[in-house]
Amino acid sequence: MQRRILNLFTISVISAFLTIGVLAQGSLNYPKAKKVDQVDNYHGTTVADPYRWLEDLDSAETAAWVAAQNKVTAGYLSTIPQRSQIKQRLTKLWNYEKYSAPFKEGGKYFYYKNDGLQNQSVLYVAKSPTDPGRVLLDPNKFSKDGTTSLAGIAISNDGKKLAYGISVGGSDWREWRFLNVDTGKRMKDVLKNIKFSNVSWSKDGKGVYYSRYPAPNEKTKLKDAVFNQKMYYHRIGQAQSLDKLIYERPDNKKLSIGGGETEDGRWLIVYVSDGTTRKWKIYYRDLLKKNSKLVALEDKFDRLSLVGNIGATFFFRSKRDAPLGKVMSVNVLGGERKWREVIPEAEETLRGASLINNQFVLNYLKDAYTQIKIHDISGRFVRDVELPGIGSAGGFGGKRFDKETFYSFSSYNTPRTIYRYNMETGQTTLFRRAKVDFDPDAYAVKQVFYKSKDETKVPMFIVHKKGITLDGSNPTLLYGYGGFNIPMTPGFSVSRLTWMEMGGIYAVANLRGGGEYGEKWHKAGTKLQKQNVFDDFISAAEYLISEKYTSPEKLAIQGGSNGGLLVGAVLNQRPELFGAALPAVGVMDMLRFQKFTIGWAWVNDYGSSENAAEFKALYAYSPIHNIKRGTKYPAVLITTADHDDRVVPAHSFKYAATIQEAQAGDA
Repeated sequence: MQRRILNLFTISVISAFLTIGVLAQGSLNYPKAKKVDQVDNYHGTTVADPYRWLEDLDSAETAAWVAAQNKVTAGYLSTIPQRSQIKQRLTKLWNYEKYSAPFKEGGKYFYYKNDGLQNQSVLYVAKSPTDPGRVLLDPNKFSKDGTTSLAGIAISNDGKKLAYGISVGGSDWREWRFLNVDTGKRMKDVLKNIKFSNVSWSKDGKGVYYSRYPAPNEKTKLKDAVFNQKMYYHRIGQAQSLDKLIYERPDNKKLSIGGGETEDGRWLIVYVSDGTTRKWKIYYRDLLKKNSKLVALEDKFDRLSLVGNIGATFFFRSKRDAPLGKVMSVNVLGGERKWREVIPEAEETLRGASLINNQFVLNYLKDAYTQIKIHDISGRFVRDVELPGIGSAGGFGGKRFDKETFYSFSSYNTPRTIYRYNMETGQTTLFRRAKVDFDPDAYAVKQVFYKSKDETKVPMFIVHKKGITLDGSNPTLLYGYGGFNIPMTPGFSVSRLTWMEMGGIYAVANLRGGGEYGEKWHKAGTKLQKQNVFDDFISAAEYLISEKYTSPEKLAIQGGSNGGLLVGAVLNQRPELFGAALPAVGVMDMLRFQKFTIGWAWVNDYGSSENAAEFKALYAYSPIHNIKRGTKYPAVLITTADHDDRVVPAHSFKYAATIQEAQAGDA
């Protein structure tokens, strides 16, 4: 559920909040939000919910309140003198060609390109890596207002058919369509009611596997939870109503189901997961045998992720007795199945693996930045892939017999750069370098380690212009997430660059709850231990202040989704520590989050108010429930999406109404 937001809107406001230049003038008169007598009883504790009515996103009353809020916001933004200058600089910086790493199917090469200021990148198809090719799919033409986006693709093994997902208004609901790659013509097939599912082609290219939910109630789909996902096979040219049911679990409506065929087309793999645990039950079927049944490869939820197969031998990335990850294999034919360790657990966290040129390409995290290692099929170490520095590398796509692959590298001061890698020789060559109007050598990127409240050592990246003076006067933006086993890794952003050009410092804390150091690090920031995440973030702020990077009045904090929860929680606990706060699409009502759309799946990380012990922990930090009237809060910019169907806007609406009423300061 990770989201990152930092743009003209937020840069303008934090610039004003932290007084880079001149503050916007005038006070704010917040729209009046009515209160209702809604009280709930949780395990003997009564909890008021006076703004429950704001959960009705389609009511005229909620719409009027939102319109009034936006009028206040627009009025404030219009008075910020730096806004026009920031917009001009952002426009100039963003206007550069952006490329993805190429990927290959059926002898064709595919890649994404953005000319500079296009809202969405365009998909191209080419005959070779150096051929510019032709436009295959331009998402900018999906809708006139630009709110319909490309939400995933799948290309058939022969490179002749394209399946692509469509998202309207940023929704998680997808409609999948199909295209003839050679002619560019749309096929008549359309797949609907798909959410949290990819599409994968059968080896013969005659159809696709996908998973869908029952058709949602259009009037209540933002409130209704999604249950009973089922996996289907769709044969091209047939109606969706005729799709073949592959697998379902009527015994447990919360299970998520997905899968597809192995690269060689011999095996059908089905994955079953429970919530966001990233633990799977895995089933397989031998497609060479007629009328064969799905067989359990792993019938207990385990942390297994298929890397590839050679015949009947399957290779998995696993956390079985290895919280940082390892590679294991198992042969599914013959007698008793025996799991074998191929590549043992390392000191670094294994985040990804692929099988290319009969070699394993392993993506490790060392203190939240990427290391790539190559091992042969027996598990023997071959070489490291030398990366340009501390940053994030991704890509390394390909198939078992491919001799080359492509990858991208970026860091806070390095735009995405594409490299070509020879799997046989280990030679890396520059393929494409982004041309951005700035000097990367003018910025310093460093990693520090600080101690949290319980003495745990936590890493943090700090980026700024070289030559700054550490006198506590630097406006600083501290970003955090800390959840769902998701690591915060270095990456380039034009908007962050603009912030630093204006004299700001940008810092990212790698909090517990994330995936930087494996499962132990993740678990240390979940459920009854969630306070560790907030302590880590508060300690990051205290470090930046004690080391004279900044001061409380010059320090802004930011996070989105789970990171929005983070910002809301620490703001309540230490309001005097910050000058500004930017919670985006935050999970702010920790007692009711599981009642909306996919919120029930987050119980694995958060716990649930339906459990007495977990209720006590949730109630102790829930952002909405810990705002105290009469407190002097720093400036707060709350952003949400109009009809977000992942973190519903009601979280932000109720939070805004609560903190506006409570604010005793003049921020």
